Amino acid sequence: MKRIVLFLATNFAVLLVLSATVNVLGVNRFLSANGIDFQMLMVFSFVIGFGGAIISLLMSKPVAKMSMRCRVIDPSRPGNAEEQWLVDTVHQLADRAEIGRPEVAIYEGEPNAFATGAFKNNALVAVSTGLLRSMTEEEVSAVLAHEVAHVANGDMVTLTLIQGVLNTFVVFISRVVGYVVDRVILKNERDGVGIGYYVSVVICEIVFGILASIIVAWFSRVREYRADAGSAYLLGAREPMIHALARLGGMTPGNLPKNFESSGITGKGVNFGQLFATHPPIEARIKMLMNARVA
Repeated sequence: MKRIVLFLATNFAVLLVLSATVNVLGVNRFLSANGIDFQMLMVFSFVIGFGGAIISLLMSKPVAKMSMRCRVIDPSRPGNAEEQWLVDTVHQLADRAEIGRPEVAIYEGEPNAFATGAFKNNALVAVSTGLLRSMTEEEVSAVLAHEVAHVANGDMVTLTLIQGVLNTFVVFISRVVGYVVDRVILKNERDGVGIGYYVSVVICEIVFGILASIIVAWFSRVREYRADAGSAYLLGAREPMIHALARLGGMTPGNLPKNFESSGITGKGVNFGQLFATHPPIEARIKMLMNARVA
C-alpha cells in the first residue's frame, strides 16, 4: 500500500509541476480560432514529454529508497561482514568501471536487485535479502557487476531521453490528429474545438502510448544484454553471470515499483510475444552471454 500511495503522490506532484510550467510559459494556448500554432504545440509537447521523464529520473533515488524501504549501508560503519563485503565489492566494481562509487543498500524482499540515479557518479545499487540468501557469493558479485554496468553505461539517462522523445511525439501527434478529426471529419466550425477533439486526443494518446511503450521495452531488453556483457567484462569472466542468470531462472523475482521496474536484475514474463517485457527471457540472456566477447 505504501508503494502505491508513494507512486500516486509522486505522479501527482509531477503533474502539478508540469501544469504550472506550461501555464507560466503560456504554451498551453496552442489552439486558436486560426488553427493550431505548431511551434507553440511543439514546445508544449516537449515540456510535457520530457518534463515528466526528467523529473522522475531526478527523483528516482529518494523514491526508490522510500518505496523499497532501502537501508543504505554506511561505508565507514557496516553492520556486519556481509555488509562490508557488499560495499567493498560494489566499490571495487565501480572503480573498474571508472565511475563514482554508488550508495549500497539492502531491502527486504524476494530475489532482485536494481540500480537507479540520475548521474553516473551519484547512483544507488540495492540488493534484496532474498537474493543474498538464494545465491552464492560469486553469483551475487555478478549481479552487482550487472547493476554497476547499468550505471556505467548511462542506461537510466538514455532510457529517460528515449521516453522523453516518444512522449513528446505522442503528445504532439495526438493533438494534431484530434484537431483534424474535429475540424475536417466532424466539420466543427465553431471558434473552439468540440468534443471530437478531446475524445480523439485521449484515444490517440492511449494507442500511441502503447506503441511507444513497445519501443521503450525493446530498448530496455537491449540494455539488459549489454549489462550482462558488462558484468562479464568487469569480472573478467562470463561464467559468474551465466550461473547467476541460471539461478534466477528458477526463482520468482521480487516486485519493484513500476517507475524503475526496468532497473531490476530480472522481471516477470508477459504475454504478446514479450513485446512489453522489460527483460529478455533468461534463456536468451544466457545464450547471448555465452557468445559475447569478454576482453
